[in-house]
Amino acid sequence: MERVELLTGVLSKTGDLIEGVGVDQLGLPTPCDDYDVETLINHIVGWLLLFEAGCHGRTHDGDATAHRCGPDPAAEFRAAAASLVAGWEKYGFDREVAVTGDNRLPAESVFNMTVMEYLTHGWDLARATAQPIPFTDQEATETLIRAEATLPPQYRGENMPFGEIVPTGQDASAVDRLVAFLGRDPEASPRG
Repeated sequence: MERVELLTGVLSKTGDLIEGVGVDQLGLPTPCDDYDVETLINHIVGWLLLFEAGCHGRTHDGDATAHRCGPDPAAEFRAAAASLVAGWEKYGFDREVAVTGDNRLPAESVFNMTVMEYLTHGWDLARATAQPIPFTDQEATETLIRAEATLPPQYRGENMPFGEIVPTGQDASAVDRLVAFLGRDPEASPRG
């Protein structure tokens, strides 16, 4: 699967999930311990704005962790997603990209982090709001390969961005294997 095709599919489906959230669901718990649905959506959009700016060689003016969406989070997300995809298409992958401040990483690593972020948080949002998981086996398999190449063990564990790998059965779907690799229990209920 081509990189831009993978990213476009994941972002499109994540945008659909954001659009599918009802106002009455914003306070629901999610698989992310510190986030309810509204906080997760703010996180998803805030970090997308950061990735989008970096992809275009700009510095994001705001604080991604403090972002608060306006009245139409799905439209906000889709606009940033379209610009991010356009940035990867225009500037390519043979470069370094700023993520936060002066922290520059190889473009491929930033791209990998982006697809991991949006497929996984899309899964979180789907689970929290009882929406169907929209991601394909091919998207999840490709993202898992990228996650295995990108995520070092020192970022796992207590007070770290990722939990320990959760064991899965041999018959687990590609999406379940990915979220388990990123520290989520595919079988647990939100905050389970």
